[in-house]
Amino acid sequence: MFLLLAKLNFVTTVSSKKNSMEGNVTQEQESLSPSHLGVDHESLQQPSDSGKKGGWVTFPFLAVAMMGLGVATSGALSNLVVYLIQEYNVPSVDAAQIANIVNGCLSIAPVAGAIVADAFFGCYPVVAVSMAFSLLVSTHAQTSIHRVHRVILLINSTQYPCGQSLVVFTLTASVQSLRPSPCKQPGFGTACSPATSGQMAALYAGVFLICVSAAGSRFNQATMGADQFDSPADRDVLFNWFFIFFYASAVLGSTVIVYVQDTVSWTLGFGIAGAASVVGLVGLLLGSRYYRRPAVKGSPFTGLARVVVAAAARKRTKIKVATSGESKFYHGGRSGDGDGKTSSAPTDSFSFLNCAALVTDDDIISADGSVVRPWRICTVQQLEDFKAVLRILPLWSAAIFLSVAIGVQINFTILQALAMDRAIGHFKVPAGSMFVSCLLSVVIFLGLLDRVLLPLWRCLTGHTPTPLQRIGAGHVITVISMVASAVIERRRLATVHAAEQEGNPGWVSPMSAMWLVLPFALSGAGEALHFPGQVTLYYQEFPPALKNTATGMVAMIIALGFYLSTALIGIVRRTTSWLPDNMNASRLENLYWLLAVLVAVNFGYYLTCARLYKYQNVAK
Repeated sequence: MFLLLAKLNFVTTVSSKKNSMEGNVTQEQESLSPSHLGVDHESLQQPSDSGKKGGWVTFPFLAVAMMGLGVATSGALSNLVVYLIQEYNVPSVDAAQIANIVNGCLSIAPVAGAIVADAFFGCYPVVAVSMAFSLLVSTHAQTSIHRVHRVILLINSTQYPCGQSLVVFTLTASVQSLRPSPCKQPGFGTACSPATSGQMAALYAGVFLICVSAAGSRFNQATMGADQFDSPADRDVLFNWFFIFFYASAVLGSTVIVYVQDTVSWTLGFGIAGAASVVGLVGLLLGSRYYRRPAVKGSPFTGLARVVVAAAARKRTKIKVATSGESKFYHGGRSGDGDGKTSSAPTDSFSFLNCAALVTDDDIISADGSVVRPWRICTVQQLEDFKAVLRILPLWSAAIFLSVAIGVQINFTILQALAMDRAIGHFKVPAGSMFVSCLLSVVIFLGLLDRVLLPLWRCLTGHTPTPLQRIGAGHVITVISMVASAVIERRRLATVHAAEQEGNPGWVSPMSAMWLVLPFALSGAGEALHFPGQVTLYYQEFPPALKNTATGMVAMIIALGFYLSTALIGIVRRTTSWLPDNMNASRLENLYWLLAVLVAVNFGYYLTCARLYKYQNVAK
C-alpha cells in the first residue's frame, strides 16, 4: 500500500524546461540525503524517485512550515488558562474545562481539513491556503483598535473570517471594554465580576477563527511530507521528525511567547504569534517547485458509504462465497473482464458485508464495467477498504482514553503550578510554560529513539519495533505518569495541611513547582512512543484513498480526549468534593489515582485488540 502513492502522476504538465529543473532537483536530493537524521537504511541514501519531484530536498521547507504554524498556534493558546483566570475572572476549574474544549476544537478541525484534502484539492493547496489565513492574521493584526464600535463590527464581519483570529485576541487584550473589571483574587469565583456574554463571545470568536485557520494544515503537513517519499523507511523517519518539529515549535510558543504575555503584554505576545505564521508560510511557498503532488481521486467516503447502503439493501440476499465460481462479484471497470464481473471473492473477514459487492440479476452493468445503479452495489475494492477501517477502529478507540488522561493532566498541572513556588533563582516560571517540560521530553525522547534506541533494537533483534509495540509502551509510561502526578499532588497538599491554609485560596505552597516536571516528562516520553506509532499504523493500514484521513485520526483522538476529559471533570465535580475552585482545599490526587486505574484498565483492552489484529500491509 505504501508504494501506491509513488505511482500517482503530477497534475500539471511538465515542460522541457521543468525537466531540466528536475534534474537539478535530483542532484539536490542526493546532497540532502538524510544520513544526518540518524538513519542507516540504504533506501534513505537515494532520492525518493529520480524521475519525479519529492524526496529529502523538500524536508527543509516543510520543516520551516511546521515550525511556523506550531509556534503561532501554541503561542496564541498555550496560556489560555491563565488568560481566562487573570483577564476574564473565570474560576480556575472552569478555566481548565474551557481550555479542554478549545484544545478539542483545535484538534478536531484538522480532521475536516484532511477530508477536504482527500476529496477535493490535495494536501499542498489546502495547507498553503490555511497558512495564508495566518498571513492575513498577521497583516490585519496592526489594525487600529481605538474604536470599540468598530471592534464589534470586526468580530461580526464575515468578509475575512479566518484572517481575524489573532486580531480578536489582540483586541480582547488591548480594549478594556472587551474584558471584565480586574479582580483582586482572580480564579476564585464570587469575589470577582464575571465577564459579560458579549465579552466571552469576543474571546470565543478569536478561538474559533484560530481553529479554522489551523484546520487545513496541522496534520495535512504530515501527509504532504509522506507523499514526497516512496520508501516506508523514509516515511517512518519523516513521521518521527514531523513530531519533533511539531513539539519543538510548541516549546518555543509556550516559552518565548508566554513569557512575553506574562511580563510585557498580551498584545505583543499575540503579535509575535502572527509573525511566526508568516515565516512558516514563506518557507512552504519557497519549496513549491520541489513538491510531489499526487492526483486527487475524489471523495473516498462516497465509496465507503456505498458499502453501507448496498449491504443494508441486500441484507436478505443469500450469499454463497465459495471457490466454485458460482457467485460473481463486482470489481468495477478495472477488473480483468470488460464487464467488471469476476468470481474472485472478497476476504472472509466481516463476511456479512460481502453481499454489498455480489452481482445479482437486478444489477445492470454496462460493457465498460460501470453500473447503472451505483448505490445498490459496490466494488470489491471499496468493500475491502471499508473492512480495513473497521479492523483498525478497536485499536483507534483504545487510544482515546490516553488523551483523556493527558488532557486532564495538562490543565490541572497548570492550576497546581499557580499554587506552588515557581521561582528558579530570581526568575519566576510562568504557569502556562510548565507544559514545556512535556514538549521537551517528547522532542528529546523522539531524537533518542531515532538515533539510539531504535538502532539498538534493530541490532539486538534484527527488526524494527512494530507500531503496535511502540503504542503499547506508550500506554505503560502514561500509567506511570498518572501515578507520579498523584504522588506529587499528595505531597503538595501535605504542605497545605501542615500550614493550615486549606481555607486560603491565594496561599502558595513553598514546595517547588519543578516537581511537576517529572510527570510531564513521563507523559512526554509516552507521547513520543504512542502518537508517532499511531500515525505510522494508520498511514500503513488505511486504504490508499484515505491517507490524509489516516493522519487526521490522531487529531480526532486528541479532540475526543479533550472533550471527554471535560465530561469526566464535570462528573467528578457533581459526584464528589474533590475539585472545588480553591486548589488548597481540593483532593486532586484522587482524580489522578482514578486516571491511573482507568488508563491501566484501558491498556488491558488495548492488549486484547492488538493481539487480535493482523497487519494487512506489513510486507510492503
